[in-house]
Amino acid sequence: MQLSNAEEQLMQFLWKHKKAMMKDLVESYPDPKPAITTVATLLKRMQDKGFIDYTQIGRSREYFPLVKKADYFSKHVHGLIKNFFNDSATQFASFFTEETNLSKTELEDLKRLIEKQIEQK
Repeated sequence: MQLSNAEEQLMQFLWKHKKAMMKDLVESYPDPKPAITTVATLLKRMQDKGFIDYTQIGRSREYFPLVKKADYFSKHVHGLIKNFFNDSATQFASFFTEETNLSKTELEDLKRLIEKQIEQK
C-alpha cells in the first residue's frame, strides 16, 4: 500500500521526529499551516493503512511510525523499477545516470559504491 503525497509529507515529519504530538506535526509544516482537522484526517488514514500508530497520553496522542523510512523508499524504488524499467535495475541505473546530469564527482562516487557492492557479492 502507498501513501498519498500529503500523507508522505506528513510521514516525513514523523520519521524526522520519531515520535510527535499533533501540535509538533502541525508546526512542522511551512506556512500556511494546514488545519488540525486536516492533519488528523491524514493521520487516521495513515493508521488505517498500517504506517503509523499512537500512544494515548492523557487526552493527547503521541504518534510514531510503524514503517521505517528506508523500507518504504526501498519498496517505492523497486516498484518504480518494475513498472517503468521492465524490472531491470540496469535500465534504471542507465536512465538515472544519463538523465540526472550528475557531476563527474557524483559519478565517481556511484562507481565506488557499485565496486564496493561487487566486492561484497
